[in-house]
Amino acid sequence: MSKITDMTATHNWSGQKLVSTDHLLFEAPREKHFMTGSEVLKEAVKRCTVDASVSYPITPQSEAAHLIGELWAEGYVGTYFRGENEFGVMSEVAGCAMAGARTITTTSGPGTLRAMENFAQWSGTRIPCQLILMARGINSPLTIQPDNLEVSYLLETGCMIWYAENVQELFDMSIAAFTVAEKPDVHVPIITAVDGFFVSHTREAVMLPADDIALHPYDPYKAPLPAIDSETPPGRFLRDPFVMKSNYISYAAHASWQFEIRSAIERSRPYAAHYLNGLVHVTGTEDAEIAFVTCGTASNQAKEAERELNKLGIKSKVVKLRTIRPFPEAELLEALEGVKHVFVPEFNVVGWLEKEVKTALYKKCDADVVGGPRVAGGMSMPAEAIIKEVMEKINPGKGA
Repeated sequence: MSKITDMTATHNWSGQKLVSTDHLLFEAPREKHFMTGSEVLKEAVKRCTVDASVSYPITPQSEAAHLIGELWAEGYVGTYFRGENEFGVMSEVAGCAMAGARTITTTSGPGTLRAMENFAQWSGTRIPCQLILMARGINSPLTIQPDNLEVSYLLETGCMIWYAENVQELFDMSIAAFTVAEKPDVHVPIITAVDGFFVSHTREAVMLPADDIALHPYDPYKAPLPAIDSETPPGRFLRDPFVMKSNYISYAAHASWQFEIRSAIERSRPYAAHYLNGLVHVTGTEDAEIAFVTCGTASNQAKEAERELNKLGIKSKVVKLRTIRPFPEAELLEALEGVKHVFVPEFNVVGWLEKEVKTALYKKCDADVVGGPRVAGGMSMPAEAIIKEVMEKINPGKGA
């Protein structure tokens, strides 16, 4: 439970003035700083009145976890401890959140896979915790380099998934994520993803509000289900073999709960659109016949390709997806109106975003979808690689 029990309090336990999310994100004056993604995450958590954080080291998120620990030592985080492994961490996060604590954790790559069972359990228990995912390679041979294949494993866990392109978006999204996840009609976990190293270790200019203000605490009494109530769903589901019995009631209970979790994600749309200034962000030429659909740092590379193509007289646009779950289908269709060729550059080998795009556009958009370029294992994605894909499509046989 939160250290703040008086929800009319004007300041949190560290002395920060409690303000609305709108004030923190849109109204408070900001100053320019120069920080890495890990450093800026510390600044975001500092302003979120976080009750609990659990950590376990794995590259490239280890520094972020360490910096959140510093916040505990400085009095900004209620409690902080290290788990015995990533599975243990995510289980302990669930315990904290089910007790009514605003809880955050971080992980990367193999840590995500070791903890996988917990993410569906998070959503099944409707806890509004936040995972900061600093994506890295997961396949053998071992790599610690940027690669977001692990996101494909998380798509159907029942968690919301947002994807930040850069350090600024990581700061803003990490704050907004708590607010949206904790809405009573949403109340599911959220994964805020960034590309490891490309964001976690890259130093960029970022605009931050003062650190003497922070979000109001999480109020578990406004949750759609009680904190740690073992007599009502989903708490009873955890302790009672009721749902394991072979009868219609158990089947119906389980099925209806799964549908409700996915409906809750859908209900997050208007809140996410408000706090993220839209579920998608479009740059480039409005009447372009070529579009790049992207998320994360691939968006930045696609923007560079768009600028270079423009110099060649080829109009294009970049449609950056800020949310993956919920998937912004309506916004994507609107952005792609009149487009003939869609390219989906990705930092993984399986093309999970291409599959999402093709599913959303099926029988609703006549544009041809090209999955590529795809790079993995820490390889870079120069704009030239993206341009080559375009030229080979619109100028077959002649290449770039």
